[in-house]
Amino acid sequence: MKKIITLVVLICNALITYAQQEVVLLADNYKSLVEQFNRNDHEVYKDAVPNVEAWQFLKSNIPLLDCPDKNLELTYYFRWWTLRKHIRKTPDGYIFTEFLPDVSWAGKYNSINCAAAQHYYEARWLWDDKYLKDYSIFWLRKGGSLRSYSFWMADAVWSLYKVRRDQKFTTNLIPDLVSNYYAWEKGWTDKNGFFTGKNRDGLFSQIDDRDGMEMSIGGNGKRPTINAYMYGDARAISSIAGLNNDMKNSALFTRKADTLRKLVTEKLWDKKSQFFQTLKSNKAEFVNVREVLGYTPWFFELPPTNKGYEIAWSQIKMSDGFNAPYGLTTAEQRHPKFQLSYVGHECKWDGPSWPFSTSITLSALANVLNDYRQDVVTKSDYFQQLLIYANAHRITMEDGKILPWIDEVINPYTGDWISRTMLKDMGWQKNLGGLERGKDYNHSTFCDLIISGLVGIRPQADDSLIINPLLPDKAWDWFCLDRVPYHGHSITVLYDRYGKKYGKGKGLMCFSDGKLIASSEKLEKLSFKLK
Repeated sequence: MKKIITLVVLICNALITYAQQEVVLLADNYKSLVEQFNRNDHEVYKDAVPNVEAWQFLKSNIPLLDCPDKNLELTYYFRWWTLRKHIRKTPDGYIFTEFLPDVSWAGKYNSINCAAAQHYYEARWLWDDKYLKDYSIFWLRKGGSLRSYSFWMADAVWSLYKVRRDQKFTTNLIPDLVSNYYAWEKGWTDKNGFFTGKNRDGLFSQIDDRDGMEMSIGGNGKRPTINAYMYGDARAISSIAGLNNDMKNSALFTRKADTLRKLVTEKLWDKKSQFFQTLKSNKAEFVNVREVLGYTPWFFELPPTNKGYEIAWSQIKMSDGFNAPYGLTTAEQRHPKFQLSYVGHECKWDGPSWPFSTSITLSALANVLNDYRQDVVTKSDYFQQLLIYANAHRITMEDGKILPWIDEVINPYTGDWISRTMLKDMGWQKNLGGLERGKDYNHSTFCDLIISGLVGIRPQADDSLIINPLLPDKAWDWFCLDRVPYHGHSITVLYDRYGKKYGKGKGLMCFSDGKLIASSEKLEKLSFKLK
């Protein structure tokens, strides 16, 4: 019996290895990048996958990218390299951390739920899904502090389903996801008397700090963020319940989502500023500031189409709006309270650029470009902001060496990592997290923006796939994303304008397990069924 089990394991491993075979790109061509990251790293903290094992882990798990912009390509592999640093093996299974050092405000095993949904969107593209499956069970059943910060848990689980399509695992979580949603609706009052949860008018309130956005200009109130998150969760629970033929919950949570959509568009849309804004607590009065969090509703495709809400996106192109050399500012630069301060609290959302909000905004923008008819923003706007974001992943060391880097909060004009500068000047105080607190910070996505945005692999819940690259015409002559796990297949998407780069022909092509299944001579949307 033992021999049979061993044989089955060997066969399964062989099948997984076969499925992960490269169609176009060779994984070993990127080994030198990982070795370079390792050499330049001061590895203070080690978890489940230390540097010495980084290449083997990445070689087995990540999609491969080849493109003409080597800075963007470098950042892509760097972000995978940093992500695996945050995989922690615990007595309750694998989790993802936000900070590498233990911080006092974290929960069990140094877990923090603030950016946990971003962990799902990024790590769903790893070949081994055990990490996110364990993570799901941890949050819902093993003592994760599920509501310490805002967290779109059900939507995160649904995003994983659309890539892996594991119906049994996903539907098994329905009771937990429903229970979590009801707990948010019931709400709670903190020691200062602020209520977090669903108000009588149906909108949700949240403290800016509990949104992970402390010291914001808009402050506390009925924020577009928490209301969009709850809309996304309601919609996701409805979809997951539908998989299980649970029509009662499916219909109930569809109604909840529809109600929130109506409330957000009617009450949080400020016609004067043409932007989604926060309503002050217990007042029907806007906070009177455009903040980049106002784009969050599009992350979940909450705003209805053909209603003119897309006008808000003009602000990402304005130098007195959110546009800046090193990333989107968290508040509009024309506002009198906009500031970039190195005094006081080291993490502020009143002006500096945060990768957290930049990545959410870019995901939202990808949704607009894919699913909304509008003439406010284009693929070029997405591409430009993505390149700005990629190039901001840098730091100049004291010896003048420029290294790939991701940290907490960045000066949008100079590229300086503000919190790092401040924490270093404060002597890396233990009560603030200690040495190198923000280094390799796991608080945003990047690789998902390449995979589902730029290359355009749009996961679907059925047996279909949509490829819709957001690359502007004539920006690149070629690119390839190889070895992407999707519905049990290995997907390859490549574009070769002249057919000379990869030898597979001209135009845009999609392969499934090495077999060509869709193509076009132009860089355009492909939609097809997987066989």
